[in-house]
Amino acid sequence: MSGMEKKSIDLATQEMLKKAQDENIETSWDRLESQQPQCGFGQLGVCCTVCAMGPCRIDPFGEGAQAGVCGASADTIAARNLARKIAVGASAHSDHGRDVAHTLSLIAGHPHAKGAGHSHDYGISDKEKFKNLAQEFGIDINKPEEQIAKELSQKLLGEFGKQEGQLEFCKRAPKKRQEIWKKLGITPRGIDREVVELLHTTTMGVDNDYKNIINNGMRCALSDGWGGSMIATDAQDIILGSPEPVRGKVNLGVLKENYVNIVVHGHEPVLSEMAVKAAQDPELIKLAKSKGAEGINLAGICCTANEVLMRHGIPVAGNFLQQELAIVTGAVEVMMVDVQCVMPALQEIAACFHTKLVTTSSKARFPGVAHIEFQTNDAYNVAKQIIKLGVENFSNRNKERVNIPKQEMDLVAGFTKEVVFQILGGKYRSTYRPLNEAIISGRLRGLAGVVGCNNPKQTHDYFHTTLVKELIKNDVLVLQTGCSAIACAKQGLLIPEAAKIYAGKGLQEICEAVGIPPVLHLGSCVDNSRILTAASHIIEEGGLGEDLSDIPAAGCAPEWMSEKAITIGFYFVASGVYTVFGSSPFATLGSKNLTDYLTQGLEDVVGGRFEFCDDPMKMAELMINHIDKKREALKLPPAMYKS
Repeated sequence: MSGMEKKSIDLATQEMLKKAQDENIETSWDRLESQQPQCGFGQLGVCCTVCAMGPCRIDPFGEGAQAGVCGASADTIAARNLARKIAVGASAHSDHGRDVAHTLSLIAGHPHAKGAGHSHDYGISDKEKFKNLAQEFGIDINKPEEQIAKELSQKLLGEFGKQEGQLEFCKRAPKKRQEIWKKLGITPRGIDREVVELLHTTTMGVDNDYKNIINNGMRCALSDGWGGSMIATDAQDIILGSPEPVRGKVNLGVLKENYVNIVVHGHEPVLSEMAVKAAQDPELIKLAKSKGAEGINLAGICCTANEVLMRHGIPVAGNFLQQELAIVTGAVEVMMVDVQCVMPALQEIAACFHTKLVTTSSKARFPGVAHIEFQTNDAYNVAKQIIKLGVENFSNRNKERVNIPKQEMDLVAGFTKEVVFQILGGKYRSTYRPLNEAIISGRLRGLAGVVGCNNPKQTHDYFHTTLVKELIKNDVLVLQTGCSAIACAKQGLLIPEAAKIYAGKGLQEICEAVGIPPVLHLGSCVDNSRILTAASHIIEEGGLGEDLSDIPAAGCAPEWMSEKAITIGFYFVASGVYTVFGSSPFATLGSKNLTDYLTQGLEDVVGGRFEFCDDPMKMAELMINHIDKKREALKLPPAMYKS
């Protein structure tokens, strides 16, 4: 690979990196290079800063200090560092879920809702899911919609501060999985309680047993996967509408030269939903044309992009490592951001162009950046104000510096567990039976969840796409979320036609019969909860074991970078899923005991375990071998076709 090819396999990204280089604009790849060599102790997870007696560093080679000032060993320090990352990741997605539940309470006119007593722009969009969820929480649905919403929002918000019992959504897991959690004492209770308790146990002078620390970490992670994230997914579907298969376009080429380009970036879709509506406002379109533009073009970055794509077909400009490059095109009037995965460097990048960066959350401000705070009780007007700012900024664009790559690709997104039910069994006979039978017969080898971020330490998008191509070639149906889905979409893997080009014969037959791509886009990062519930339905359908750990399936985060990815990995492992992580192991290399526990011992405890690998083809081999072993354990015939 050449220098640019080593950074990214995406041609649009390469083009913008060259432009940034020519204009002396620093990107994440440049900052990574300036950080070399990175702190070895930090990479090994054996640097402790939890008290003022440190920082203490353990010599992983056994020649220097083998304990911190307090006596903490490498095992304890590495486990504590890892557990704290789990707690942070869980807090991020769960806080997202809390905000969506608050929006539902606003619809209900709840007295403690933000903006209660005022008009608002939200309603119940998916009434069937709304009533089903209410019944799941034991609410009588034979009453006015507002009253149901009030009781349901109270129940959902109650999951965060719950002091007794277990999280309601844990009952969605197979009975055998619930029994495993109960026996181990890792069934999640209140969401906030698990985060607080994990941080407490990792405080100086509390828990020193690395296995117990990790077990507590799994309980915290489960409170996200089967709690906060699941609440976010279901409540968003109720308020914003459940996604359905929709065609869209992806990559930087979706930005339009003669249009006002507004980019939404972040993770919380309650504002971006209003941005979709505001971008179609006749008054704003008229204003845009008066400024010399042909209209308003809305596009997304990261998980906010996935949310508006899944519900409206709004184009996706790119994934995590393309957020700076969208601005480098010189064609973005406003980038509005909320929370999570928003690079602090955007402020400096935007200052190199006419682009206005606008923050919208009280949780995430930038010094010196315009802040227009989002309020759920005035959502549409806030969105309209931000888009108007972009429209008025169009005339400040320097056309000589505009360079929009031509690369864009079609995709199909919007697959949920409900959609899969209907696609496989029909609207009036919704069932997973055809999927289970395809796996049982061997036409479909198994399933894989490929999720996660981008990381400049790895060639951008290469790990995601190389892995996924190898999996579908071997008749493994791939489920994706987040930036991973965007990476594969850019390479043409999320259209039905991809099955004929890339899929093995068995998967190709299924895709052509049903009319689906070989790679299914399930949504944003919080929507990994859709994978958990879909897997539970597979067990409920029968024929593939009694627990999630029995299914011929595996998970992978090839280019992960965030603490949220660690939490996701842990709730999948704790749910019984074999999970491969790319790049270097997280906070484990400095402790052999911890590494062995994560990659070997955990399987005997929860039925799932981690594997660490830095080669996408090897990742695919590991996952396929695991899937074949699960087939053998279920006494299923070998895969029908060989690649």
